Amino acid sequence: MPDTSVSKGEVEYYKMLLDTCISNIQRKIVGKTRELQIILATLFSQGHVLLEGVPGTAKTLMAKALAVTLGLEFKRIQATPDLLPSDVIGVNIYDPRTGGFVFRKGPVFTNILLFDEVNRAPPKTQSALLEAMQERQVTVEGETYKLPEPFLVIATMNPVETEGTFPLPEAQVDRFLARVMIGYPSIDETIEILKRFDEIAVLEDLKPVLDKDTVLRLMALSKRIYVDENIMKYIATIVEATRRHPMVKLGASPRGAIALLLLSRGLALIQGRSYVIPDDVKQVAYAALSHRLILRSEARLSKLTPESIIDDVLEKVEPP
Repeated sequence: MPDTSVSKGEVEYYKMLLDTCISNIQRKIVGKTRELQIILATLFSQGHVLLEGVPGTAKTLMAKALAVTLGLEFKRIQATPDLLPSDVIGVNIYDPRTGGFVFRKGPVFTNILLFDEVNRAPPKTQSALLEAMQERQVTVEGETYKLPEPFLVIATMNPVETEGTFPLPEAQVDRFLARVMIGYPSIDETIEILKRFDEIAVLEDLKPVLDKDTVLRLMALSKRIYVDENIMKYIATIVEATRRHPMVKLGASPRGAIALLLLSRGLALIQGRSYVIPDDVKQVAYAALSHRLILRSEARLSKLTPESIIDDVLEKVEPP
């Protein structure tokens, strides 16, 4: 049986690299350390992330700075109501020189894809993106094309705009491993943004810290982070508690439990540990579960949120 243990020296070396990555991104993004850690943990877990926040909170800049720092290819799609699936995945075009059709790849063929305002895209286009996210491949006229590795979709959604948007079905939202809320900066952070605006606005001076091969090694290493059976029981109990909560109509599915496990392993790696502790599970609980809970109408009338439900569950479930 192969040795799957991770040495202390190995995780400490990669922690040093990842600390440098986050510091490099924070040359352009003020604060947001925990949000960046969750996005990195999602990447190492081979998942995708949904960023929610009002306009102007640096969601696009964060995605671009992340791609540059990791040495990965980056592309962006601005969702609009007339966006077609072919605008995302590509299309066969006629080549007069050969008399046949050739496949022209769409922007989905990249390492980090920023899908801006995903809920502005029509349902058919959202479905095309879903296959790419889930299967890491696209199918055009019966031909299947593999996507490059690594592949991370960062989809943004504006929680306050409703006009001209298409609601994301629960099944599609559930495909995102993590949901990260990008809130307003504090007063001190806003002052820092104003002081550094001229420097922040330009990405040309940002240099890669990692490369594609190192990112792939980190993805493989994340799978080897040790998770004790008591931690797995803790995760399962948290997920079960969301289903039994009186204010929850639909609790987290088994995919929610898997998200908790994967993100906990990714966060442990980022923090320089070869094993998961209960605090890792708690710190990723919002990201892993908040978009998977459907609350009862009385919960909304009481102004309860998925985050407040998760707080209640974490308070009641005893950690190991």
